[in-house]
Amino acid sequence: MTVPQKPIRAAGCVLWRRSSSGDGIELALIRRPKWGDWSHPKGKLKRGEDPRHAAVRETLEETGMTCELGPELATLRYLVDGRPKEVRYWAAEATGGAFEPNDEVDRMLWAPPAAARGYLTQERDKELVDALLSAFHATGEGLRG
Repeated sequence: MTVPQKPIRAAGCVLWRRSSSGDGIELALIRRPKWGDWSHPKGKLKRGEDPRHAAVRETLEETGMTCELGPELATLRYLVDGRPKEVRYWAAEATGGAFEPNDEVDRMLWAPPAAARGYLTQERDKELVDALLSAFHATGEGLRG
């Protein structure tokens, strides 16, 4: 009998900012050279760490950006090397900082939502763009929560 494995627990953000033109938003996307993909910032929870704290910490580590969490968007579940993984995501408005390449992330870009979908490697990450836009439209003016 196989004992089910505990899922890898992780958290991340769909990081956004108002566009410089003021007529929309841009999303931060990161490129991870280890995986050769474009995604949203995320990472594993440390032992005993609150998922909200982990989402903010991982976003800062991977993008160099501080942020203010808004509403929770979704929990994605998938397999990594045969092991279940759960990633909780929040909308998060960038409040400051600057990107510097690091061991995990070699590039970051800001893109409008439609362009962001084109960059994102995984379909599940594209669905988070739609979740962010739905949350944004539901509140009317912003996503602080």
